[in-house]
Parts: sequence; C-alpha cells; structure tokens
Amino acid sequence: MTRTTNARIAGFAFLVYIAAGIPSMVLFTRATRGEGVAAQLASIAQHATEVRVTILLGLVMNLSALVLAVTLYAITRDQDRDLAMLALTCRVAEGITGMDVSGTLGLLWLATTTEATGLDASAASTLGAFFLKMANTMGAGATFFAVGSTLFSWLLLRGRMIPAALAWLGVFASILLVVCLPLQLAGLLGAPVTSFMWLPMLLFEVPLALWLIVKGVAAPAHRQAA
Repeated sequence: MTRTTNARIAGFAFLVYIAAGIPSMVLFTRATRGEGVAAQLASIAQHATEVRVTILLGLVMNLSALVLAVTLYAITRDQDRDLAMLALTCRVAEGITGMDVSGTLGLLWLATTTEATGLDASAASTLGAFFLKMANTMGAGATFFAVGSTLFSWLLLRGRMIPAALAWLGVFASILLVVCLPLQLAGLLGAPVTSFMWLPMLLFEVPLALWLIVKGVAAPAHRQAA
C-alpha cells in the first residue's frame, strides 16, 4: 500500500479506536453503578446487554490497535526502521493484551448465570470485588500503548511528517502516560490524576486522525534532503 493509503487507514483506525473506547467506558460505568459489590452486581444483572456491548467494543479496540501497529510502522519505517519495529511490537502487544475482557466476563457470569447462585454471599462478594478490580484496572497493555505511541510520535516529529506542534503534543501526551500508567498499575497513583492524564492524548489523537485522513503524511525529512 502507498503511504497515503496507510495514513488514511491509520486515521480511520484512530477514530474507530476512540469511538469504541469512550462508549465502552460510559456503558461500563453506568452498568456498575451502586454502593458496594452486591449493588454493583445487581446493576450488572439489570444492564447485561450493555456489559456485553462493552466486551464487543473492547475487541474492536484490540483490532484497531493491530491495524495502527501495521500502518504506523509502514509510515515511519523509512525514518528509523529499528525504532518503528519496536513501536509496532508495543502496539501489537497492546492489541493482544490491552483490553482484557476476562474481568468483565467474570462479572457477567457472577451476576447473571445460574451457576453463580450457589455461591454464598461472602464468596460472591469476594469474587465480585476481584472481577471489578480486574475490569477497572489498566493493565500492562496500556503501558505498551504508551511506549508505542511515544516512539511513533517521535518518529513523526523527527521526520517532519505531520505539523511539529501536533507531533510535540503527541510526544508529551505519550510520555505522560509512560510515567503515570505504571504508577497507577502499582497502586501509587489514583483519581483524579488517572482520569485527567488521558486528556492530552485525546487532544492529540483526534486532530492526528483527521490530519492523516485529509492531508496524509509528508515524506521523511532525510528522504526530502536526499
């Protein structure tokens, strides 16, 4: 595929990723509303369809990450093949492990299936708390995303393939997540920082997606010089 085709596919993949991710978070938050594990499980039982939709949206996000890995590699490999390959590997790792739906599936099983009704209240509460923790925690896949995004943004900046201000925003937003996500995973960082730390990335990816679709990418700077 040509650079222009890869750029457009990457732009649409960014938009699909965002369009799947935001509704997924909204639906899951609404489905798990309640005080205490028992109330949250009861809410999940009432909103089982919404929870199933979040699982499908998570799979869409995983597939979008794989598409972005390939297309962004194709765009940036002429600037630095080794860094581009490392970035691709990180985004592939994100696509495989990023949206782990096992916690959500566990919650759905616990809240809706007859097999779970045989559990006593204490066991159900313990399992529910565990599954909620799994579903609400950003795993290692999010860190892979941040590292891959940092590398791709740096290559886009170094190659002058997109506007410099947009590329610098991508570098900043990505490094912020590289620092904050491991701290969140280790339990050393919590709300509201863990919510606001994603805002710069959103402000970067939406304009980037539109730029890639409409304008594409310029040839890497060293190729222009040659």
